[in-house]
Amino acid sequence: MAWRWRPEVTLPLTIALLVYALGWTRLALRSPARRRTALVARLALSLAGLVLAAVALLGLHDAAHERFLPHMAQHLLLMMAAVPLLLLADPLPAALWALPAFARKRIGLRLTEGAYARSAWRALTRLPVAWLVYALVLWLWHLPVAYDAALTIGWLHDLEHVSFVAAAVVFWWPVIAPAPRVAAPPSPVARVVYLVLAAFSGGALGVLLAASPAPLYAYAAGDPLADQAWGGVLMWAVGGAIDMAAVLAVVARVVGGPRRVPVP
Repeated sequence: MAWRWRPEVTLPLTIALLVYALGWTRLALRSPARRRTALVARLALSLAGLVLAAVALLGLHDAAHERFLPHMAQHLLLMMAAVPLLLLADPLPAALWALPAFARKRIGLRLTEGAYARSAWRALTRLPVAWLVYALVLWLWHLPVAYDAALTIGWLHDLEHVSFVAAAVVFWWPVIAPAPRVAAPPSPVARVVYLVLAAFSGGALGVLLAASPAPLYAYAAGDPLADQAWGGVLMWAVGGAIDMAAVLAVVARVVGGPRRVPVP
């Protein structure tokens, strides 16, 4: 893994880190002591998500242009690790506290009930819509014509990654339900079905890639067919494992029930 410090990627990640750190510090200073542990956990999740995004976009950049397996690892790190970790950190409150008061107020007005942005986001993150967006983005970018174009055109490769991240945010939003909570969280049964169907979709693509009798993409390094097969196995096995881990987390939360924490 050779790191390539591309400014168009390094700068946004650095800005995101600085904004979150500033907002988190301001929020921590205004929070009661009993909330500090939760805030530290959110900080750790955010840092982990940003580090994994950096590994995918900077550490694996060159390797992803030479072989299919690291390219698939890029996609999984972004869509199934970095994005859910960042959403689990519930980053909006910290991000808002990094802004001046007038900016926080203006953004808050766009997130109130009845605001267009809130209504649009509620519609986009409904389970059927979010699942369809995620599946379409995943499958369309793995069509040979789109995939090979992204390998040869730099800005298109970056657009591919942006669309993967956006689709992952839409997909994981109703499962994790970070702020702003624009709608009531789906029932646990609905979330389990949603995640299982997503695992089937990603697994089907992985099996198709692994079982293909001929290379589908324009890689020349190494053994392209074996490389493609291992990439498909990675998508099927690791992607499915993450989806099933999310299912178990949903089930465990239901079985455990709501826990009341005594307030000192």
